[in-house]
Amino acid sequence: MSRWSWTPEGDPNRPYPTFSLALALFADAAWDALAPHRPLRDWRLIEISQPNATPLTVSALRADERITNYVKGLNALDDRLANLLTELWGEPLLSYSQADTAEEILWHWRRTPSGLPPPVAQLLGADNSSKRLIAHYTAASARRRLYAISADELPAAAGDLDLFTRLWQRESLLLPLALYIDAQSQDSPESQRSLDRFLTRASQSNSLLFLAVREALPELAAGSFTVDVGKPTLSEQRDAWQEELGDSAVADALASQFNFDLPEVVAIAHEADPERPDSVWEVSRSKTRPRLDTLAQRLNAKATWDDLVVPEEPGRLLREIANQVRHRALVYEDWGFSKRMNRGLGISALFAGESGTGKTMAAEVIANALKLDLYRIDLSAVVSKYIGETEKNLRRLFDAAEDGGAILFFDEADALFGKRSEVKDSHDRYANIEINYLLQRMEAYGGLAILATNMKSALDVAFMRRLRFIVNFPFPGPAERQKIWERVFPPETDIVDDEFLKKARTAVERGELPPDELARLEAERVDFTRMARLNLTGGSIQIVALAAAFMAARENSPVTMSHLLAAARAEYDKLNRPANASDFRLPSAVVKPAGAKELT
Repeated sequence: MSRWSWTPEGDPNRPYPTFSLALALFADAAWDALAPHRPLRDWRLIEISQPNATPLTVSALRADERITNYVKGLNALDDRLANLLTELWGEPLLSYSQADTAEEILWHWRRTPSGLPPPVAQLLGADNSSKRLIAHYTAASARRRLYAISADELPAAAGDLDLFTRLWQRESLLLPLALYIDAQSQDSPESQRSLDRFLTRASQSNSLLFLAVREALPELAAGSFTVDVGKPTLSEQRDAWQEELGDSAVADALASQFNFDLPEVVAIAHEADPERPDSVWEVSRSKTRPRLDTLAQRLNAKATWDDLVVPEEPGRLLREIANQVRHRALVYEDWGFSKRMNRGLGISALFAGESGTGKTMAAEVIANALKLDLYRIDLSAVVSKYIGETEKNLRRLFDAAEDGGAILFFDEADALFGKRSEVKDSHDRYANIEINYLLQRMEAYGGLAILATNMKSALDVAFMRRLRFIVNFPFPGPAERQKIWERVFPPETDIVDDEFLKKARTAVERGELPPDELARLEAERVDFTRMARLNLTGGSIQIVALAAAFMAARENSPVTMSHLLAAARAEYDKLNRPANASDFRLPSAVVKPAGAKELT
């Protein structure tokens, strides 16, 4: 009989070791070795099979599989952790400023007195990718393998969380490891409780822990330290683009508009098509889109400066906005303004004017001129009736836009940026907190944010002070309206204008068109001067032109004055605006002869 089959009770039917056997084998056996807080059970070195009411001393014992593998020379991460953790591979590429942050973390850990657990490194800020890079670099410098887990993925049940924590502490001894906990966006109470319990216990061991948070957790103050983490500086990004592309002008432009880590710069440069000059810019824009596409509506900006009809002063301000966005790297970095200013480096503008006066088109023109994406913010997806949710939505929105390549366009901004009210109840207090947060976030935002409103007086005064530009879009006068009419139809659209009538006269001379049809077309000549006398905004003019085009398409004819007048009358009725019937009639009745041939 094998000696491992023997038990003090003399039962040969138990072919497994037990605590009772161990106590009998060792002369100096201690009973407290069975206690849950002692190493055998606390570190999960053994597994105990104790079915039903079997006494602990005669229950089957088995060495933990991970420990057995370690003793046999196979040192791999426990499977129970491998299903929850993600290892960060590769060689991290950091800028000098980010490397300094990593060295600061290592300094804190190196000065930890011997025998004491290293403090938790709280990585502060909004940029999660830079935090991962710095944590990876720091762990590699400390000769640790880095694994990552989201705070939301920590086990919720107390027993499962205790097992996860103990297994992690054990792995920290068996394998040199470090753990990156992403608590950037966790906000559920259950997730917070799991995180607190894990950190309370794990931080008392030899574990190296990185905690990615937006703001420091004060409850960890005694056993942690904080470092601010961000992207490489603008000059570092510009140098990286210059090294990859070899073109200083392109490097300046890219660094001015986009905010990337060095690995992203390298990846974009390699992905771009060297045969196409704009390829790097397009790839950079595509890299910034996914985060914003889920939070806002991307507008396909097609309008150009030639399409925009505004008075001289608004036009000058719009070009100045584009100029400041284009040259902010030169002014902020090379000329030193970023060293003197911590806030207000972003560019914010208010477009104020009646509906249809060109505010959205102006935003499209700027985006098109700068080759940036334009995102219209859906206020229904941002504003929430639940306390604190509006701030969270705004925070996610601005964080997603910080990588650059995008212009934020808040339409009907007065609904979100309204005046703060006198506090009469809790709802007023929280509403004011939302506005205060928004004011601070706008001031700290590093990109271009455009707000549009037709109720300028409804905006908060403190908010107006933080705006760099205020562009007023007046109701267009007759001269502006005529320019809009002259540009509203695409070149491909057939309209009865002087050029069209010239072709019609040639067709009459060739006998291809009856003379009476020519007379009708001449009476239907489109008169933009007359149309400009109608008090319509640019937006309404576009609606009228489109409606007239559909009328003409239905009749298989070119756009005529009758079509324009009919569409304009419908627009007046829609706007409930009084008008004289004579304003929408031709000077004399024009009747199309039966069987007349259309000019094509």
